[in-house]
Amino acid sequence: METQNDSSTISDVLNNFYFKGIYEGDINILKQAFDSRTLLFGDIKGEPYFKNLEQYLNGVANRESHKAAGKRFISEIISIDVINTIAVAKTNVKIYDFNYWNFITFHKIEGQWLIINKTLSHVEE
Repeated sequence: METQNDSSTISDVLNNFYFKGIYEGDINILKQAFDSRTLLFGDIKGEPYFKNLEQYLNGVANRESHKAAGKRFISEIISIDVINTIAVAKTNVKIYDFNYWNFITFHKIEGQWLIINKTLSHVEE
């Protein structure tokens, strides 16, 4: 079912494309982590959140990046569980005044691990 290589590859996608793209505000890097049909759901400070990938990338592209702002950015992979060609990563991302807990679903499509769904919740620290 799970191989160490799969978990390592997913970790690389998270670190080199997802976290890096968010931090730098670079959607060309960020979108390499996602399948084009990805949906994002959750709650932010008690308010429902829903975006498709295009809306999400547009939001990242039109805000000042955390790198440019010199603001805190802490990202951590808590766990990665892999079963065959699906996986779920639990992550924590602290940006600006937000503390996001994420469940990120991956699917191995044509040999490449891509994010197909992201659920998130802001938790007060």
